[in-house]
Amino acid sequence: MTMGIAHQEEGISVLDGVWEVRSPFDPQQVAEEFSTRLKQYGITRAYGDRYAGIWVADAFAMHGITYEPSELDKSQLYESLLPLLNSRTCALVDSERLRRQLLSLERRTGRGRDSIDHPKGQHDDLANACAGALVLCKHEPTAAGIPGFNRKLELPAMGVA
Repeated sequence: MTMGIAHQEEGISVLDGVWEVRSPFDPQQVAEEFSTRLKQYGITRAYGDRYAGIWVADAFAMHGITYEPSELDKSQLYESLLPLLNSRTCALVDSERLRRQLLSLERRTGRGRDSIDHPKGQHDDLANACAGALVLCKHEPTAAGIPGFNRKLELPAMGVA
């Protein structure tokens, strides 16, 4: 389970942190820990993927956090992160694991659209949380907030945890 928090500072998307809890863990306990951290940052609304259905939203709601599924899937988040990285309008935290995950991402072409994802057998949980936090703090948290986003595409939402 992962979480990223970012804010805007003079036009720069600043990643305040990314947190990861690896298996095995108690998901209820992690939701409580993450909710506590979100509140420390003054955050009462979080966006993420649709993993585990409504359970995630319910778990966070028990701790006063509104959790909404992102309209953007992780590939769209990665695609939207690229201009922020290339233009140096974002700041990352110093994390070797995050750096490795971001650098291992691959663009794949097929069936009429590109996708960006991690290689088989590897993980991108921190990269996904980072991309979601940075992109969604730069734009409104919907597909309409991403320039050039085509709402006609029917893509599964996977987003950020």
